[in-house]
Amino acid sequence: MTKYVKPKDVFPTAKEDVGASRLAKDTPQTRSSSYSLAYTDENFLLRDELRPVRLQLELLKPELVQQDNDIHSTIVIFGSARIPDKELAIKNVELAMSQATRDPSNSVLTRKVKIANSVLSKARYYDEARKLARLITKYSQEEAKCEFVVITGGGPGIMEAANRGAMDVEGKSIGLNIVLPFEQSPNPYITPELCFQFHYFAIRKMHFLKRAQALVACPGGFGTLDELFEALTLIQTKKIKPVPVLLLGEEYWRRIINFEALVDEGTISEKDLALFDYVDSADEAWDKIKHHYDL
Repeated sequence: MTKYVKPKDVFPTAKEDVGASRLAKDTPQTRSSSYSLAYTDENFLLRDELRPVRLQLELLKPELVQQDNDIHSTIVIFGSARIPDKELAIKNVELAMSQATRDPSNSVLTRKVKIANSVLSKARYYDEARKLARLITKYSQEEAKCEFVVITGGGPGIMEAANRGAMDVEGKSIGLNIVLPFEQSPNPYITPELCFQFHYFAIRKMHFLKRAQALVACPGGFGTLDELFEALTLIQTKKIKPVPVLLLGEEYWRRIINFEALVDEGTISEKDLALFDYVDSADEAWDKIKHHYDL
């Protein structure tokens, strides 16, 4: 009895067609860019008219790679790129003080010292983000393979800390980098095959939320606020299912955003204050996530 073997697709693959196209004789016609296969023609793909195609590709590529890596769910850790570990923060204070000492009448340098000290006071959030990522990743490895994979914006500071925490326990983590006008490189702790680069902020934010089972926002600036408010808006308007949104560092967040004032002004509802919780440590954040999912 002959065993049935599933036949191959009758059509050649895109890769096979690329190989076949390169067998053509070298002529003025085959050297023309118009002769190139559309999907191998970089200049064509970069045309303004192809933006919808590039948007789709940017949505598809990270999605398919995560599927290939069997990643089912994530926990997002947001935070400032400007909050380093304590050692570097101390060096930055010393540098600022050294510059100010040479020109004590310079108010700009004096303010830099104040800011450097402020950043140093927040360096503990680097440690908390790193610890939280360790706790999450250890659980993921021991109890739920490919669940609750840590995902960050892929840059330095708090993002680096979270990817670093996952690496501390030899686990995977994801980094969603963004192309910026100034140099921006992925931090060295992201799992290489899960290190992505985006052109479009909107598609990047979709990937932050697509598998998210919780979001933890450490102190941060415009980028962190943008990502936080997008998530809160989508939950508030029921565009996505509710997930725990945790603001790590209650003192910082209460000073930066007066949510109660929004209630008093009538621009959000009292019940909207229940969309998020304040926490002050990695342990407290992880306990809330575990309680929410009854882990």
